[in-house]
Amino acid sequence: MAEVEEQERQQSGEFTDESEEEDSEEEPKLKYERLSNGVSEILQSDAASCMTVHDKFLALGTHFGKVFLLDIQGNATQKYDVSSVKINQISLDESGENVGICSEDGKVQVFGLYTREGFHESFDCPVKVVALHPQFSRSNYKQFVTGGNKLLLYEKNWLNRWKTQVLHEGEGTITNVKWRANLIAWANNLGVKIYDFSTKQRITNVLRDNVSLRPDMYPCSLCWKDDTTLIIGWGTSIKICVVKERKPTEMRDLPSRYVEIVSAFETEFFICGLAPLADQLVTLFFVQDPTNQMDEEDRARPRLDIIQALPESCEEISSDALSVRFYQDNECRDYRLEHSEGESLFYIISPKDIVVAKERDQDDHIDWLLAKKKYEEALMAAEISFKNIKRHDVQRIGMAYINHLVENRDFNAAARKCQKVLGKNMELWENEVYRFKNIGQLKAISQYLPRGDLRLRPAIYEMILHDFLKTDYEGFATLIREWPGELYNNMAIVQAVNDHLKKDPTNNTLLTTLAELYTYDQRYDRALEIYLRLRHKDVYQLIHRHNLFSSIEDKIVLLMEFDKEKAVDMLLDNEDKISIDKVVVELDGRPELLHVYLHKLFKRDHHKGQKYHERQIGLYAEYDRPNLLPFLRDSTHCPLEKALEICQQRNFVEETVFLLSRMGNCRRALQMIMEEQEDVDKAIEFAKEQDDAELWEDLISYSIDKPPFITGLLNNIGTHVDPILLIKRIKEGMEIPNLRDSLVKILHDYNLQILLREGCKKILVADSLSLLKKMHRTQMRGVRVDEGNICESCHSTILPSDMAQPFSVVVFHCRHMFHKECLPSSGTIPGLQFCNICSAKRRGPGSGILEMKK
Repeated sequence: MAEVEEQERQQSGEFTDESEEEDSEEEPKLKYERLSNGVSEILQSDAASCMTVHDKFLALGTHFGKVFLLDIQGNATQKYDVSSVKINQISLDESGENVGICSEDGKVQVFGLYTREGFHESFDCPVKVVALHPQFSRSNYKQFVTGGNKLLLYEKNWLNRWKTQVLHEGEGTITNVKWRANLIAWANNLGVKIYDFSTKQRITNVLRDNVSLRPDMYPCSLCWKDDTTLIIGWGTSIKICVVKERKPTEMRDLPSRYVEIVSAFETEFFICGLAPLADQLVTLFFVQDPTNQMDEEDRARPRLDIIQALPESCEEISSDALSVRFYQDNECRDYRLEHSEGESLFYIISPKDIVVAKERDQDDHIDWLLAKKKYEEALMAAEISFKNIKRHDVQRIGMAYINHLVENRDFNAAARKCQKVLGKNMELWENEVYRFKNIGQLKAISQYLPRGDLRLRPAIYEMILHDFLKTDYEGFATLIREWPGELYNNMAIVQAVNDHLKKDPTNNTLLTTLAELYTYDQRYDRALEIYLRLRHKDVYQLIHRHNLFSSIEDKIVLLMEFDKEKAVDMLLDNEDKISIDKVVVELDGRPELLHVYLHKLFKRDHHKGQKYHERQIGLYAEYDRPNLLPFLRDSTHCPLEKALEICQQRNFVEETVFLLSRMGNCRRALQMIMEEQEDVDKAIEFAKEQDDAELWEDLISYSIDKPPFITGLLNNIGTHVDPILLIKRIKEGMEIPNLRDSLVKILHDYNLQILLREGCKKILVADSLSLLKKMHRTQMRGVRVDEGNICESCHSTILPSDMAQPFSVVVFHCRHMFHKECLPSSGTIPGLQFCNICSAKRRGPGSGILEMKK
């Protein structure tokens, strides 16, 4: 809860003008400051009674009958001696050029601030209210309302004389009036009335709830939120009224407008003033505790609350207790709340003090966050609103956040924020690095140092590397990998690593890092030597990136032993740099590695290594028999006799069968299948592949005395050999397993073949008939003959120029046309003629004829 604190220095009543916030986790919504300068001097000898606010200036009325015009800072710019007693109300029009003033002695003055011409009248009773028409300066009628016991409307007639109209009387003193657009709202002892100036009708009467309160001690507060929404505060009750248009069907004798109370609720304390804030309400309360449970100091201090109005209740958003000067002597009627519609400024007026409340801006928000040590939120708010903040700087907030993190020993978070906060300020970066060094936390900041276009001095990076080298080899290696080599003196770091290797020569981390340093320094041969020694995975990347193929010609075996797949891929991808012959020579003593290389070479291209195919036969037989048969199938450069010899020596039946069949010795191959493998299915498949009647005969002859083989033949031979040939050769009385099922299968297959043939025949006949009908329809169509057609024999126009003469034209179905006299005789078949052109080319349909005569 925010307070405008005052400290009494002397008994004479001097106070300080400072505002502080209570220690609260909830951020206040408003900030406060006293309106000082000229106001302080005025209130030392006088007391404020009322005030009105314009966007450009303020108008302050006092108990001694004076009216002061003030600027926004509180400096008095003009003074009017209106009366010798209390000023009750001041009203300004929208332009701020005209003012209306009323006082306790019955004086009413309405005049232009720059002309002093206008209305000056004294009544025989105190006048409590005055309100100018919002467009007073533009209107020719110069309307305003004023009154004490009755409400009077003044306006000029066409003779420029003031005309008076009584709007209301008989319900006690008029205590407040507000004019907005065409609506006038006023309060008397019984309630609040609203008058529609456009229709000259009173449209509502909102009764006072608590009639036990004295109207002069607890006056009514009125505030127009907009042109149709009136907020009424009286005692502890608040009502929000909306003026609405009545439907034409509901008019009858009623006013065209009516008022709907959209919200009504009770508050805890007495209302001194109201003002809108977006969709919320700012309320000034006079705090009085009848139970005497509150502290004496808190009891009399006014409160400024922001509340959210609900239909039958309200929700408190914020609440601030205000310590205004001499608040102990004030009562509810001594306080006023005025607001500026152009800005969110709220003026709390008391007899001896005026306090300005305003919405907190982004700078205030950041101040509060910093005071609560919420640095991260403050930094985020500054970054989002960096264009709008005036008193704060993003970098200074960031530095405060870093200092806070360091004080709390959260070094990693502090280092991470450095990257965001310090940005391109190299001086700040170096200062932070040295600070982290002094507290022994260089490791924390190392990963966030600049390493792009903007860089620190090389000495900074070297200092961090030396620190890691002393304490953390893995961290040192990480930095070497991540940092570009240009950040530091490479030779100095190489020397430092070599010094450490003298103490620990087998340390893999240091050796790997040294190889990387050699790479940065373009000493690739030394880096390659270390990588090969360590069998490091990056050796292949190093060779590729820096084209070190000439350096690995004598290290092929080492590369193959480390990773055969990567080594072979690299060698094959770079045949132009390391030839196949060179690789074969290097791997000559390691046949298992040579086989891997030649196998991948063959997979890529069957012809490149053709001169090594003979050698590959033995390598496949020794190290990779599953790929021997595919190799023999795909290779066209393999010597078959050599391959057959090796396969027979090693008793590779499947490969031998393939070689024999490829060499043309199919009968021997079939024999091996039957005798060595005893696999009738393979034998049948082999015979199908060769599609040789003699092989089938040999297969049947070999199988005729072996019942299982006969069963296999009966099940598979049907589509290649007539099963009758096999069945006739079966010896009578031989027991054949599953003979019945085999015979049924043969019959089923035969029936299936018959059905397929019949189906194909039906389809063929149907298609032929369909095409014949289509051809017939086509040939029966008429053919257009006109002057553009010519005789295919004499090449003259087919139709005569004189259509009256008789003529005869022959049109064939092929669309060729002739004069009848140009055609040769019909030949052997009388009456049948053929198109000369189509007959000569042996194509149809040139045999049909259409004859046209005239």
